[in-house]
Amino acid sequence: VQLQASGGGLVQAGGSLRLSCAASGRTFSSYAMGWFCQAPGKEREFVATVSWSGGSTYYADSVKGRFTISRDNAKNTVYLQMNSLKPEDTAVYYCAASGRYRGVRSQVSEYDYWGQGTLVTVSS
Repeated sequence: VQLQASGGGLVQAGGSLRLSCAASGRTFSSYAMGWFCQAPGKEREFVATVSWSGGSTYYADSVKGRFTISRDNAKNTVYLQMNSLKPEDTAVYYCAASGRYRGVRSQVSEYDYWGQGTLVTVSS
C-alpha cells in the first residue's frame, strides 16, 4: 500500500483545513485507517481512526468535537476535516493504513503503512 497525504498548510487559529490521503496498491477498503501527528521534539501520537467500512471512528481527546475522519472506499481516500484549529495542533500529520486490523486502532504499532506526512501550521 502506498499512501499520499495532502492538504496541509498555514492557517490562523480558529480556521479549518481538510487533509486527504490517497491510497494505492493493496485492498484499501479491507483495513482500518488512521491519522497521527508529530510535533517537533515529540513522539508521533494518535489523532483519529476509522474502521474498514467507515462505520466506526475514534478520536484523541484533544481533537474530539473539532476533527472528523472519514473515508471513501470507492476513491481509495481517507480524509481528516480539521475545524477550530489551535496553535497546539501544529505538527506534521501522517496517514496510516493497517494491514492487519479492520476495526478502529489507535497505536502506532498497529499500522503497517505510512504516508510521507503533510505539515499543518496554526498561527495564533
